Amino acid sequence: MKFENLSYSAYRQKLFDTQFTVTDLVTTFLNRINEGKQHNAFISILEQRALQRAAEIDKRIRQGKTGKLTGLILAVKDNIHVKDVKTTCASRILSNFIPPFSATVIKKLEAEDAIIIGKTNMDEFAMGSSSETSYYGAVHNPVDPECVPGGSSGGSAAAVSAGMAVAALGSDTGGSIRQPAAFCGIVGLKPTYGRVSRFGLVAFASSLDQIGPLATNVEDCARILEVIAGYDERDFTSANVDVPKYTNSLKQGISGLTIGLPDEYFSEGLDPYIRRAIINTVDLLKKNGAEIVPVSLPHTDYAIADYYILATAEASSNLERYDGARYGVRADEVHSLEQMYVKSRSEGFGNEVKRRIMLGTYALAAGYYDKYYRKAQKVRTLIKRDFEKAFTRCDCLITPTSPTTAFKIGEKTDEPLAMYLSDIYTVTANLAGIPGMSIPCGTDENGLPIGLQLLAAPFQEEKIFRIAYHLETLLNAQ
Repeated sequence: MKFENLSYSAYRQKLFDTQFTVTDLVTTFLNRINEGKQHNAFISILEQRALQRAAEIDKRIRQGKTGKLTGLILAVKDNIHVKDVKTTCASRILSNFIPPFSATVIKKLEAEDAIIIGKTNMDEFAMGSSSETSYYGAVHNPVDPECVPGGSSGGSAAAVSAGMAVAALGSDTGGSIRQPAAFCGIVGLKPTYGRVSRFGLVAFASSLDQIGPLATNVEDCARILEVIAGYDERDFTSANVDVPKYTNSLKQGISGLTIGLPDEYFSEGLDPYIRRAIINTVDLLKKNGAEIVPVSLPHTDYAIADYYILATAEASSNLERYDGARYGVRADEVHSLEQMYVKSRSEGFGNEVKRRIMLGTYALAAGYYDKYYRKAQKVRTLIKRDFEKAFTRCDCLITPTSPTTAFKIGEKTDEPLAMYLSDIYTVTANLAGIPGMSIPCGTDENGLPIGLQLLAAPFQEEKIFRIAYHLETLLNAQ
């Protein structure tokens, strides 16, 4: 049996029927990781840890003790702490850092018998849209190895797409789960801000970051979110809101739901193949009982500029702690405290991280704070109000996930603005704090995956799952 081609929902019962063991699963996926080294999807492979966990879970299965995610083989982005395993954030400055605790999401997953098989490659400190800024080298897209897998959770997306893990965790600050999911032809969910604890996630931009799942299908994402969502007193941004059983909403159908199409997301700059694929998919939903209405999000044009002021400002503050004194890499041959700071940070951070620190520091400077940062916060409020108004007219929004399909490795590395525009359709969800999901809905003329994005009001992930599952079923039937 080729375990790597099965979703968790497909093989879970077979595992309980003892058609194979969790140890068999782990061994199979470790072999797949070894065979897929050319994708550079992993920074750390937790072979012994995973095999030991598998043996323990096999014993519990024989005893009739099973968790909600028994035997789920999971990859984890390398900015999420797993106790006693290196967390590098794909940066030289953290290349020797081993956290003494696990993130809340890891504790929740392992309590339900999921198995962490490795830590995945990413853009350094989650700053990028292509997974090329990693200290450990670029990640390659399994669909076309000459192309990027998207970023910053590119390693997680590549691992799932290549069958090296059943599912993965990523983090999404401006599209870093959804855009890689679109580029690699899988499903990726950014939950509502506060829905999932950020305790144990290395911060990029604290008011924007959110952990979420990537998988080959909608149901597996729903199963994972049921486990990782919920209030955490250790995260002061965690929302004390009840967590629904998301899998119950999957088969409710779409009859009676209203779906909005934002005019601003279908304007100039969108690849015509993507436009056609989205519109065809919307027509499919309409034929199956959904009502389609036009909506407007008038401040969308300001989103990229707004995001890159706020995100870089928060990054500047968050990355101040990496100074070579407390943890992480410290520069050699220094003769003063100031020299240690300068040299450690200069040698430890890559170019994109340095660029964003400088942009953020500039935006927060005394002479520019009102002109940039304060004004950006006001625009953020306007973007949030746009969504609030739109959701009075519809249950969910459908947009493209990205204006293009996966581009070639190296194509945009010397053009930061072109790279930043890859996130033009995803950053708004982070600015507004709303949930968003990307699901595959076709391919372009080169066979590269196209992603469709679903957006809903805060804590309305159930609606997204409901529409996404129905849409997935319709598309798979074609």
